[in-house]
Amino acid sequence: MTTETTDSRAETPQAAPAQSSSASPPTSASSPKASAPRKRTTASSKPRAKARSSKTSAKSKATASRSAAPVAKFPRHPVERALRIPRAILDQNAGQPSSLAEAAKFLGGRVSGEFQLEVSSAKKYGFLTAQAGGKLALTDRAKRAIRPQSNTDEISALQEAVLEAPDFKEVYNHYRGESLPDDQFFTNALVDNFKIPADKVSDFRSVFRESLRSANLIDESGERPRLLDVGREGAPPAPGVIREKDSGRTRTVTSDSTCFVMQPFAQPYGGYYETIFIPAIEQAGITPVRADNEIFGAGKIMDQVWRGIRSAKVLVAELTTRNANVYYELGLAHALGKPVVLIAAKGEDVPFDIGHIRVVYYDVSDPFWGEKLINKIADNIRSALSNPEEAVLDING
Repeated sequence: MTTETTDSRAETPQAAPAQSSSASPPTSASSPKASAPRKRTTASSKPRAKARSSKTSAKSKATASRSAAPVAKFPRHPVERALRIPRAILDQNAGQPSSLAEAAKFLGGRVSGEFQLEVSSAKKYGFLTAQAGGKLALTDRAKRAIRPQSNTDEISALQEAVLEAPDFKEVYNHYRGESLPDDQFFTNALVDNFKIPADKVSDFRSVFRESLRSANLIDESGERPRLLDVGREGAPPAPGVIREKDSGRTRTVTSDSTCFVMQPFAQPYGGYYETIFIPAIEQAGITPVRADNEIFGAGKIMDQVWRGIRSAKVLVAELTTRNANVYYELGLAHALGKPVVLIAAKGEDVPFDIGHIRVVYYDVSDPFWGEKLINKIADNIRSALSNPEEAVLDING
C-alpha cells in the first residue's frame, strides 16, 4: 500500500506538466502573460509609424525646399537663334499658325524636348504666341525682325525682344548705362540679387551677352563691357531724332546737337558725369559734353567754356555745393537765353534768385536714386527741347 501510494504521488507531478502543457493553448486568450506578444507587436509598430511619419515629413520638406529654390526664367537661346522656328513658319507656311509637329517638320525634325525648349525661348522673346488648339502664331515683332520693312525694323525688334525677356529685363535695367562688374562680382549679383540659379549662371551670362551683341545693346570696346542705355521706351531713336514722351511724336534735331554739363569736378559729384549725366543725355537723344573732357584744348579755358555753352542745344547744371564756377557758367547760359535743366541734392538751399525755376531734386539715401535721376533728367531735357521757354530764365521780364 505504501509503495503504491508512493508510486501514485510520484506519477502525479509527472502528469501535471503534461496536462499543463496540453491546456496552455486554450487559456492563452485570457492569460495576461499570453497577451504579451500582442503588446510587443503593437509597441513595435510605433517605431515603424514614426519612421513613416518621418519619411513623409522629410519628403514634404524636400518639396518645400525645391519650391522655394530660384527658378530660371530667362530664354535658353540667344535672341537670333530664337528666330529659327518663327522664320521656318514664315518661309514654309506663309506665316500662318502652325502646330508643334508642323513647325518641327519645317525644320526637318520632330517634337523633342530640345525643340520645345526652343519654342519656349521664342515665346519669351515675344516672337511666338500660343493659340487655341496649341498652334504657334507669329507676332509682329518676329515679322519685323525676319522681314524688315525699314532700316530700323530689325534692330528695334531685337532690342524689344531682349529688353522684355524675363530676367534679361531686370538685369539690363539695373546696369543700363554702366559697365558690367568683374566676373565674380557679376556672378554674385546674378545669384543674390536677381535670383538666377547658381548652376544656370554660366548659361545666363552666355545667352545674355550674345543677345546684347545682336541687339546692339552693349559696347565692348573698353576694358569692361558697358550696357548702352536705350531708355524705358524701347528702341533708341534713330540718329538726329527726338521721340517726345507720351505723344509718340518725333522731330529732327541737327546731328551736332549737344547738352553742355556744368558741374563740380570734386568727388563724388565729378563721377556723376559718367554714371548719371551721360546715360540721361544719351537717353534723350543728344550728345553730352563737359568742358574738361571734350572741349579743353589750346587757348584760354573760358573761351572753350563759352563756345561749349553757346553751341549747346540745352544745358544741365548740378547746383549741389554751390560751386562758384558752376554758377558763373549758369549765368552765361541764362544771358544767352539757353534752356537749362537744374539739378540739386535734396535739402540743398538753392539761391532765391533762381528759386522760381524748376529744380530736379534727388535723394542719395534712396537705393534707386541714380536710376530715378537719370530718367528725370532725360524727361526734362526732352521737355526743354520741345518747350525751351519753360527752361529759360526770362531776363527781360
